[in-house]
Amino acid sequence: MQVASSKISFLRPTPFQPELPLFVFLSGMDGTGKLLRPQLSSLSTTFDIRCLSIPQNDLSTWTQLLQRTINLIKIEQKAAPKRHIYLCGESFGGCLALKVALNAPELLDKLILVNSATSFSQKPIVKYGSYLTQYLPTYLYRLSVIATLPFLGALDRIKPEERQALLKAMQSVSQQTAIWRLELMRSFQVRKNQLKNFPKSTLIIASAADRLLPSASQAKFLVKYLPKAEMVILPNSGHACLLEADIDLCEIIRGQWGSNLVELGRDQVYTTLNV
Repeated sequence: MQVASSKISFLRPTPFQPELPLFVFLSGMDGTGKLLRPQLSSLSTTFDIRCLSIPQNDLSTWTQLLQRTINLIKIEQKAAPKRHIYLCGESFGGCLALKVALNAPELLDKLILVNSATSFSQKPIVKYGSYLTQYLPTYLYRLSVIATLPFLGALDRIKPEERQALLKAMQSVSQQTAIWRLELMRSFQVRKNQLKNFPKSTLIIASAADRLLPSASQAKFLVKYLPKAEMVILPNSGHACLLEADIDLCEIIRGQWGSNLVELGRDQVYTTLNV
């Protein structure tokens, strides 16, 4: 069995604000937890933020990732037991977020999925093309990371510094780790009856111009089976939409759940965020 060689942890990218609801972000395949940066300024006005960091050489199974993420959330929950928890997963992190939500729904109040890679196996060219990674010489693998950038994001909508951050994050993933995480996404499965029984409010965000995954059609599928799901389609956005200059995740959340995000003062935040 493949095991992680070092520990998974939560990064705290903004000052500790235990009086605010907890926002737990599970990132894409890079696992760095650092690509939420463009959203931090806006999110930090409403949430206390944690980003899951998965070490570059981590080869955890889904079961291991699931349990370690649950354990980290429980530690946060114990530290501030009264506050609400928003779990947000993007791409690869969307698969993990859905696993956490379905296996431990009591740990969260709201679920947010952004271009979830739960649809990875539904696009044959991506699914079967991903096998090529294991056969590439090291130098070609490094070049392939650069070549995938136009598929990962709508680069004309992303500031140069964020493009560089995306490239750096993807280059931080070793070839062995990339092979392993691609296999995790190919093996990901969820049953419709699991979705139908999920009791918490869910926000599905999908990019219509996603060149990597069929995110819009997957969003429609998830909304069909998740009983308390709402959908937001971003018409011009690419896969890495949270890096785009005109995308404000906090405003999207407010647009859907605004009545529960009325700012009546931080001492009243627990009573204004009802599920």
